[in-house]
Amino acid sequence: MFKARKYKDLEQKLGYKFKKEQALECALTHASVRGGKTTRADNERLEFVGDRVLGLAIAGFLNATFPTAKEGELARRYNTLVRGETCARIGRDLELGPRLILSEAEAFSGGRDKETILADAVEALLGAIFIEAGFDVARDVVLKLWAPLLTEQRPHMAAADPKTALQEWAQGRGLALPQYSVVSREGPDHAPMFTAEVRIKSLEPARGEGSSKRLAEQAAAALLLEREGVIVRSGNV
Repeated sequence: MFKARKYKDLEQKLGYKFKKEQALECALTHASVRGGKTTRADNERLEFVGDRVLGLAIAGFLNATFPTAKEGELARRYNTLVRGETCARIGRDLELGPRLILSEAEAFSGGRDKETILADAVEALLGAIFIEAGFDVARDVVLKLWAPLLTEQRPHMAAADPKTALQEWAQGRGLALPQYSVVSREGPDHAPMFTAEVRIKSLEPARGEGSSKRLAEQAAAALLLEREGVIVRSGNV
């Protein structure tokens, strides 16, 4: 147990509560702090592990999400999602800069906003989570943090599968999961029309119609995504 939970807000953004504060601090510690001493732990080993965790999590997600994509397309998407620039963006979203443990010289030279240092810290955090809690937990953290980027990369899929896209979007912003309910069913048995409502805590609900419960829920999810600016549907959709 932490005495004061120094990193409580960071843990909330990660969606993971560390068992040992030392593991989290090690993930935030840059090699410059060593100053030639080998007794001070830094995040290089954790970054090595986290890089592999991130790669496997993203590869698994892409394989499941794009079942008909060729290897070249998967590789292109993969490289976009795991590159240093992307990891640094996640680091800025997590506001890691002020929390990084750097040498005075590195901090003075702008180390808190250096892309490589932020990216390495993000991967080190994933490595620390993997070591503490295993791959499944670390993968869930990856999918939570990367959810907005996944949606941005494939807006056409948000329109094709709005329920999945809405869940990813909500998770990526730390919101509650979408809850669906059937509001009404009208029409004859051979041609029913369902109205479904989707609710996410703190957001206005949205309603959609369809000839089945599933289609009505998809329509409701698409409407909420459109309203939040995640997808833009053409006039003939």
